[in-house]
Amino acid sequence: MPEESLKKQTVRGVGWSFADSMLGQGITFLVGLVLARLLSPDEYGLIGIIMIFVTVFNAIVDSGFSSALIRKNNATDKDYNTMFLVNLAVSIFLFFAMYFASPLIAQFFQREELTALCRVMGVVVILNALSIVQNTVLTKRLDFKTKTKASFISSLISGVVGVVMAYMGYGVWALVGQQISRQLLNTICLWIFNRWFPNFNFSIESFREMWQFGWKMLASSIIDQTWTQIYQVVIGKCYSPATLGLYTRAHQFADICSRNLTAIVQRVSYPALSMLQDDRVRLKNGYKKVIKVTMLVTFTLMLGLAGCAKSLIIVLIGEQWVECVPMLQVICFSMMFYPLHALNLNMLQVQGRSDLFLKLEIIKKVIAIGPILMGVFIGIYWMLIGSFFTGLMAYYLNAYYSGPFLKYSIKEQIMDFMPSLIMALAMFAILFGMSYLSLNHLALLPVQIIVGAAFTLTVCEIRKPEEYMEIKSIAMPIINNVIKRK
Repeated sequence: MPEESLKKQTVRGVGWSFADSMLGQGITFLVGLVLARLLSPDEYGLIGIIMIFVTVFNAIVDSGFSSALIRKNNATDKDYNTMFLVNLAVSIFLFFAMYFASPLIAQFFQREELTALCRVMGVVVILNALSIVQNTVLTKRLDFKTKTKASFISSLISGVVGVVMAYMGYGVWALVGQQISRQLLNTICLWIFNRWFPNFNFSIESFREMWQFGWKMLASSIIDQTWTQIYQVVIGKCYSPATLGLYTRAHQFADICSRNLTAIVQRVSYPALSMLQDDRVRLKNGYKKVIKVTMLVTFTLMLGLAGCAKSLIIVLIGEQWVECVPMLQVICFSMMFYPLHALNLNMLQVQGRSDLFLKLEIIKKVIAIGPILMGVFIGIYWMLIGSFFTGLMAYYLNAYYSGPFLKYSIKEQIMDFMPSLIMALAMFAILFGMSYLSLNHLALLPVQIIVGAAFTLTVCEIRKPEEYMEIKSIAMPIINNVIKRK
């Protein structure tokens, strides 16, 4: 594909992927703010416990086949049908596993209500399996417009369902209703809009080909998701569901600016860079640009969020959640490097090095045992601080192994994103200092947002870094078109 055409398709994909997150995840986030005022940290903690298992099971259901098919340039309908049947069969098995194991889960966490909650929430695993192929087809085509429509509709209606159930006094079941209705509606919309239908043609050759690449991605995903959820297990078991609720809420705020942004970039950059896998010069140039642009936005958002965390939490969800503020600040510092992990691992997938991907996941999880032990024996904040340092080590490993392929060393990567980090740290210092002003939090929050935005834009306009000019070149035509229409 010509470079200019690929760039236009990629930019369009980023735009719609961004819209997907802003509309879909944004609506879910806003609904979460309403629900946080109607529900307690304990009820959020209960749903957090259930999502430990749902998240891991969803990773198993995918089986690494979606990554294999996105990377494959000549995927056939037989491949998609094989993937669909495998996903569905695995999801049904895991649903029954969760159904019969639910009493043991309830006993482990010493909350009897988890039995019924787990059994009902298990349906989400099957519903997710029915949407994986649809999502893969759309991602491979860089058709994020269709995914955005499905996400918007499902998020909006499920949000209404959750809020209505909470107002009616259903408690934690309001969160269950929201989760199930969102996945159900998203799956239905994808089937209607994409119009890919299985013919149930299973191919053992196709399975073997996808499995050869996919099983390593599956193992890596299971290790990563399981390890991520272990933090929740430790908090839920060693502390209380209420503490887990505070931790979960803090993570949800941080995810808006870190994981969601990373997901936007990954969804578009992986298929786009896969098209360039045989042209290393263009691949490196595209990869450098992705890292510089992504980290400018990520550092600014994450450290801005950390700087105004207290006023943001109090204004948006109330004083009853103020204990999650220090958790959110530490998590922001830890997760601001998350896109670097993901992008370097993305490059290993583009190279087809799923074996190295798996090896790195095992090494990093062995390193991550330290923070978990700190959470068990010392305290939750030491666990979060420990995660920050293990995150830095994980980035070093990812970049060390992905760099040689493109001759893009760790030192070169650091030099590319360091100016953005220094600017964001300066902004954080200003916003954090402002939190000590004698102002009402409702008045302080907009002032902090305006000051942080003004500082960042001023520095960028003076320095004019390449990544800022790239963002500006994409954003300004869109803004001008909106102004002309008005």
